[in-house]
Amino acid sequence: MSSPHIKYIAIEGVIGAGKTTLAKMLAKKMNANLVLESYEDNPFLEKFYKNPRRYALHTQMYFLMSRYKQLLELRQDDLFHEYIVSDYIFEKDKIFAYLNLADDELELYERMVSFIERNLKKPDLVIYLQSTVERLMANINKRGRTAEKNMSETYISDLNEAYNYFFFRFKASRVMIVNATEMDFVNNVNDFNDLVSEIMKPEHGNIEYFNPSVKKAAGR
Repeated sequence: MSSPHIKYIAIEGVIGAGKTTLAKMLAKKMNANLVLESYEDNPFLEKFYKNPRRYALHTQMYFLMSRYKQLLELRQDDLFHEYIVSDYIFEKDKIFAYLNLADDELELYERMVSFIERNLKKPDLVIYLQSTVERLMANINKRGRTAEKNMSETYISDLNEAYNYFFFRFKASRVMIVNATEMDFVNNVNDFNDLVSEIMKPEHGNIEYFNPSVKKAAGR
């Protein structure tokens, strides 16, 4: 049984952390409404990875409005699903904005965000898949997406630091930080079931941590 207060779950993490894969698996397990970020529709993304400075604002604004339009629809009641599972939160847009935009661009961005974010439904629980740069780069290279082929390890490292900073201070929803480096929820059914049990437990604090390696060691 899950907590009666946890109906909307969002999975987050740096590029390559496995958030979309976990969101799909969890939504199937819970028979939930699955909401996936349509990053492939952004016509500026591949150009951004080749020339970040030139295309940062274009990429950011496209994502901002795309995410807003998609999540705005969640305010309507869903008669067919009790749960919602998403592979992103709207607030994560700010991580990329502060990492990639110049000061004058950030001023424009902040004006838009402050106007629209108040209209969106907040997740009841955010699952942050925390991982190492090495593991993230290995996952990115393994999946071989065209838009990501020019992505540098330095960029992923900076992004990883920005995500850690952001989620250790995030207050808008309950947060569960998961050490995803030491688990394989895709290929190991026990890892997946342990994670699901942790997510669906009756109560959650404002911020908590799940370290699978510690649990495995304790169970020996």
